[in-house]
Amino acid sequence: MAGFAGRLARCWYSGFLRSPLQVPALGLHVGGPAMQTSQKDFNNAVSQLKLLKEDPGNEVKLKLYALYKQEAARQNYVDLVSKLSASSESPSPEAPAADRKQPESDSLVVTSGDGITTIRLNRPTKKNALTTQMYHDIIAALQAASKDESPITVLTGSGDYFCSGNDLTNFTSLPAGGPEEMARSSAVLLRDFVNCFIDFPKPLVAVVNGPAVGISVTILGLFDVVYATDRATFHTPFSHLGQSPEGCSSYTFPKIMGSSKAAEMLLFGKKLTAQEACAQGLVTEVFPDSTFQKEVWARLKAYSKLPPNAMRISKQIIRDREKEKLHAVNAEESNVLRERWLSDECMNAIASFLSRKSKL
Repeated sequence: MAGFAGRLARCWYSGFLRSPLQVPALGLHVGGPAMQTSQKDFNNAVSQLKLLKEDPGNEVKLKLYALYKQEAARQNYVDLVSKLSASSESPSPEAPAADRKQPESDSLVVTSGDGITTIRLNRPTKKNALTTQMYHDIIAALQAASKDESPITVLTGSGDYFCSGNDLTNFTSLPAGGPEEMARSSAVLLRDFVNCFIDFPKPLVAVVNGPAVGISVTILGLFDVVYATDRATFHTPFSHLGQSPEGCSSYTFPKIMGSSKAAEMLLFGKKLTAQEACAQGLVTEVFPDSTFQKEVWARLKAYSKLPPNAMRISKQIIRDREKEKLHAVNAEESNVLRERWLSDECMNAIASFLSRKSKL
């Protein structure tokens, strides 16, 4: 899913919308020849768009895409980017601080105390959607936690969501190598990200504080314990987006819940409640939302007092025999996704998704 960058970027620049007329009514106003801008101004606008400090949202980006594809509408494109740039440089003084984009370093908060290292996704206003930088940050956080003195490591989220999957508004630019290079590099990032969970040597606990989507669900099979609030849901809408499973879920889910239950999630995108996920073995225990935080953290603090070497060695005995298999599955899933991200089926599915989102 890290490679969603490849998919969406290709959507922007490779014309998966066969005509701008496929975009929902967005109030496009196309001028005549007198309105055409110079190539220099247009190139400057394309570059300026990448420097925006605030995300303009899916609807505006769909409008920009439509303008980009129409030669006669490039003056409109330049004007719209200029307006967005001015707005980004001068945010409204009335806007609450929570609504402004935080620096990427604030999107992940890592703390240690009471024998627990906590890695907290910290984009509550974006439902803790993962940016590409967050993938890198989580890898670094896991590598550091594997060597620190805390016996237990926890992954959780801030606010109402555990994680809503990938941030679709992130992926608006292509590397020099084009869509193929982006798909390749994104597949490598995904593989490295999942490998960190496979290789993590200490007890790894997911504290699922709300709904979980996509990659935040598929990696749960690599955790040692998963605690969830009764408000949590678990959704893997891969087929809806023309994609295939990742996070070793093509192997771990059938093993955990049986092949038919796993297929219902991974093929058909069935969303599970916390109770259903627990009954199928994906979740260890479900707690009432009103007491979730208090009960879970009290339990984890008690567990953190257990002999750390004994826990590490026990995990090694449980997990090591499958590491080679998991790495092989992860590599295969990443390679398959790389191909899926460049397919017409995937691009058209994402186009449809973005069109629906723009109407909300």
